[in-house]
Amino acid sequence: MLEEIITQLAGGLVNTVIVFTLTLVFSMPLALVVYLGRISRFFPLRALVQLYISVMRGTPLILQVMVVYFGPYYLLGIEISPQYRFYAVVIAFTVNYAAYFAEIYRGGFQSIPRGQREAAFVLGYSRRRTFLTIELPQMFRRVLPSITNEVITLVKDTSLAFAIAYAEMFTVAKQLSAASASMTPFIVAGVFYYVFNLIVSVVMERIEKRMGVYAI
Repeated sequence: MLEEIITQLAGGLVNTVIVFTLTLVFSMPLALVVYLGRISRFFPLRALVQLYISVMRGTPLILQVMVVYFGPYYLLGIEISPQYRFYAVVIAFTVNYAAYFAEIYRGGFQSIPRGQREAAFVLGYSRRRTFLTIELPQMFRRVLPSITNEVITLVKDTSLAFAIAYAEMFTVAKQLSAASASMTPFIVAGVFYYVFNLIVSVVMERIEKRMGVYAI
């Protein structure tokens, strides 16, 4: 019985890892674009981005997942296929985490001394070169601890995909628990989440140390 539960949860874990990985791959670069819009001198764009960030941070992620999934049908009358569950989860998680990462980036850029930018201009660096070679690397180095916290939260947030019955690990555990009238699937799933989070924490800690985050 336990072996069967572990086997089925392992299949759900694969889907969890896929959602986790794709969310990071898409949301972190998107967050940089969002940040640039957030500081744009073009007021309509800046206001629109600020509204987007406010909505993403001010509403539950589970609600956003449901809106992305059911929205095409209720708003546009488009038929929803079972395969769309996966895309809906990735889209919802990406746009949500991009908003959070964008604010983390903003804090990182604001912490860089203004004098470094001015010194780069004196040395003949263009605005673009200064951003890419001086500001961007420093920003990532400064915000890595905050990014680590968000990445750890993402591991747990993947369970919210159960709202649209996407077969990630928590959804599978819920189905197994209902079928067997037992808490064992939830306990095993909890162990899996803990191990997954532990691995992510160790990896992020090594990245932080390699980049010298704690160096003064």
